Amino acid sequence: MTADDRDLPLPKGDRNGNPTGIGLLRLLAEDLRTHAGDLFEQGFWAVAVHRFGNWRMGLPRLVRPPFTLAYRFLFKWVEWTCGITLPYTTRLGRRVRIWHHSGMVLHARSIGDDVHIRHNTTFGVARREQNRRLPVIGDRVDIGCGVCLLGAVTVGPDSVIGANSVVLIDVPPGSLVVGVPGRVVRTNVPADAS
Repeated sequence: MTADDRDLPLPKGDRNGNPTGIGLLRLLAEDLRTHAGDLFEQGFWAVAVHRFGNWRMGLPRLVRPPFTLAYRFLFKWVEWTCGITLPYTTRLGRRVRIWHHSGMVLHARSIGDDVHIRHNTTFGVARREQNRRLPVIGDRVDIGCGVCLLGAVTVGPDSVIGANSVVLIDVPPGSLVVGVPGRVVRTNVPADAS
């Protein structure tokens, strides 16, 4: 994402944003396997409600209202009982694992495939007048407990964000970030890239 793209309008949520090439039931089955097959895993509930919220947007407008009502109820239920806010307008990749519950606000432009997220994590805006500037999390990112990713930061694929880090800058692929404010302490560069 370029600096010019960071202020683009957010997705309207007017279409099904689930990953393509896989139906809702197969996607939910994959998400359940990702959460160790535990139907009582609260991270799975948040992801399942997110998937349902997107799926309903693929229905004809005339039959959508009862599904929208159900989605809104389930979304609030997950917020209240699990402490996880994951709006359906956040583009969510496949096999995303939310390891813990409570204190999680996951409002990003996108979260890639095979991302692991732990409790007390916040993805969101850095300043109230910059509501379009949301994080982009690449594939296979491992996010520790208590992490804040704020503003229009891009976290490159295969990165690790250490516990309690506050990330306000872009993170190159394959990096380890720690601290407040977060700083890159190591980057793994593939041997064939030199």
